[in-house]
Amino acid sequence: MELQRRDAYRWEIPRTGGMRVPGVVFASETLMVDVQHERALDQVENVAHLPGIVGASYAMPDIHWGYGFPIGGVAATDVARGGVVSPGGVGFDIGCGVRLLSSQLTEIDFTRCRDRVMGRLDARIPRGTGKGGIADPSLLDGILEQGASAGVDAGYGTNADLDRCEERGTSANPRPDLVSVKAHQRGGGQIGSLGAGNHFLEIQVVDEILDPAAADVFGLRAGTLTVMIHCGSRGLGHQTCKDYLKMMDPAMARHGIQIPDPQLACVPADSNEGRAYLGAMAAAANFSWANRHILAHEARQAFAAALRTRPDNAGLELVFDVAHNLAKLETHSVDADERTLCVHRKGATRAFGPGHPDTPADLRAVGQPVLLPGSMGTASWVLRGVVSNPAFDSSAHGAGRLMSRGAARRRASGAEVRRDLEQAGIAIGHGSAKLLAEEAPYAYKDVDEVARVCQAAGLAARVARLRPLGVIKA
Repeated sequence: MELQRRDAYRWEIPRTGGMRVPGVVFASETLMVDVQHERALDQVENVAHLPGIVGASYAMPDIHWGYGFPIGGVAATDVARGGVVSPGGVGFDIGCGVRLLSSQLTEIDFTRCRDRVMGRLDARIPRGTGKGGIADPSLLDGILEQGASAGVDAGYGTNADLDRCEERGTSANPRPDLVSVKAHQRGGGQIGSLGAGNHFLEIQVVDEILDPAAADVFGLRAGTLTVMIHCGSRGLGHQTCKDYLKMMDPAMARHGIQIPDPQLACVPADSNEGRAYLGAMAAAANFSWANRHILAHEARQAFAAALRTRPDNAGLELVFDVAHNLAKLETHSVDADERTLCVHRKGATRAFGPGHPDTPADLRAVGQPVLLPGSMGTASWVLRGVVSNPAFDSSAHGAGRLMSRGAARRRASGAEVRRDLEQAGIAIGHGSAKLLAEEAPYAYKDVDEVARVCQAAGLAARVARLRPLGVIKA
């Protein structure tokens, strides 16, 4: 594969063969050292074959190998010109994303009651594989239709929380009736749960502020605590993706679509099959919005119990909730023409700049918050969207995996990872030693470098760096 460097932070895979657009990777020299040894670049090239794709097949600075699309992949297809939708461009964890809460509590406050806080969170936050959730399964139908607002109606969180969510926590045009019985069965007992893998609830402190004006608008102040929640649609989303991938194969034959990788199975977004997938995907995303919303409510309850106060006195306010596994119909300019595009963001975050009408009104002057979680023992970042983003208003979604789960386990045991983190002053909740080893800090890229490249490449601007103090994982 030919890879050409276009500038300090942009690398291009030129069009060859059936590629309809070039591939573009946003990365520094440091990050490209690892990327060039992965199959992810082959996936960037393969995505460029999708019917109706415009601009380029983009990869964010946290790119790594995934199913069909690379994780960190962005592709926009022109709906009116036969543009397709591909479940591989969304992923199995539909609607997976990050929610960030800010507070007036300080690191000293946490130190004084660390054991109580961690104990309460351990007891109240369900995690791991299989069943086990906070909310009653009877809420599932309402959640698939209404997303986070169904959680508010059930007594979790407040309407004010919805104002600080992408799409106000409800995906457009959901079709719960197109979500299979098996998906319903898998999701019903998991409402309000973290799951496993790289999902977490993390207590952090605002360690550094680079953009004071934006940080003030976001409610972030140096030395104060934040709570970050990373999770998705659990078994319901996984089953929904699996169901529609099975449907795509015969549908592609009917539409005469040929692709270089069967994992890129796709259909025209404006076909019966495409509309069905988008509707089922929106319903699964609603599960994800509600899932993080309910977990945030439970975190507030845990902090209040640990501090021996009322939840409204604990002062945990929502900064933002944003997804990083979705395909969305958005309007963008292509060749000076406003077009409706199906924008796939697979391990990539929406990043609208200042003035965008879809950003909450109280944040619009500085741009949408972009949440970039790191790994245990490192840091996370809050960025903001910028004007003239070169990748359809998209940015990186995290540090990006550097090492396979198996390789991470072979390097050190979960007990060793726990010991190292606790020696660094990071409290770790009770959980699986195997999963802890898989998610060790060294298994991920340098999140500070990823955040720096996001800014240098014009994807998003850094606002604040968050340092971990305590982690709840499976």
